[in-house]
Amino acid sequence: MTSFSQTELSTRSKKRLTLANNEIHLWMTKPEELLGNDELLATYSTLLTSKETAKQQRYMFAKDRHDALITRAFIRDLLSYYADVAPQDWQFEKGEKDKPEIVNCPLPLRFNISHTKNLIICVVTLEDDIGCDVENTGRSNDVLAIAERYFSPKESQELFALPLAQQRNRFFDYWTLKESYIKAWGLGLAIPLKDFSFSITDTEHNHKDLFTIKQNISLSFAEHRVDEPKIWRSWLVYPTAAMDEKQEHRIAISLRTKKSTEKGDNQKADYQLRFFNTLPLLGYREI
Repeated sequence: MTSFSQTELSTRSKKRLTLANNEIHLWMTKPEELLGNDELLATYSTLLTSKETAKQQRYMFAKDRHDALITRAFIRDLLSYYADVAPQDWQFEKGEKDKPEIVNCPLPLRFNISHTKNLIICVVTLEDDIGCDVENTGRSNDVLAIAERYFSPKESQELFALPLAQQRNRFFDYWTLKESYIKAWGLGLAIPLKDFSFSITDTEHNHKDLFTIKQNISLSFAEHRVDEPKIWRSWLVYPTAAMDEKQEHRIAISLRTKKSTEKGDNQKADYQLRFFNTLPLLGYREI
């Protein structure tokens, strides 16, 4: 992430954002950029509730406590760009599916957070259920063994039919998409990963040469799973070398419209993705 100059900070910290009904805002922050900034980190601590602080302090390792602090400051700060609520004044509760929800929000904001090594993301939209996932593709797990155990037969067949050199990348496509789907529901692994399948068409477009985006993605379900493919939309986002030097991150977003009868076939909706970099309390930059 490019550093903010002091002039930029003084102006950008005051900008407010509007969020159209067809927009999805993807926010990103890199917690390593805030290491050693003790004064700012102390300010972040004042934003948290006592319960949030207690949870953050329970992490054994300093890095995990640092990332947890940044995550809470990140979401509180970015939400304040949409409504006249101070970061420390946002209140959250677990919804009917245990997914965090905003209490008494002046706008029908919906959000979801994900984090991995040196990247925290949040997606924000209006009204509709939304989930996101970010993964570091350089992790050392035996990802293909995970695929054999957890992917649907359709996904496994497609994955292992690819040349060996392409299989690891496709694994992370499927994994992040599946995580974003269950996070949009807010049910976690209560939804078996084999009960739904993604199909990815490798057509893509670029966003300002900073991201490669795939959106020709379809969803299907096992016979016993009650869900409607037409009310879902999903995206894969690949930061390019201009944003992510090692190109080690994979991002997926899934959105489930709550108004299927009013919106009709959600596959025809013209959603717009907008991207934002931020350091909490220090402003943002749309990219």
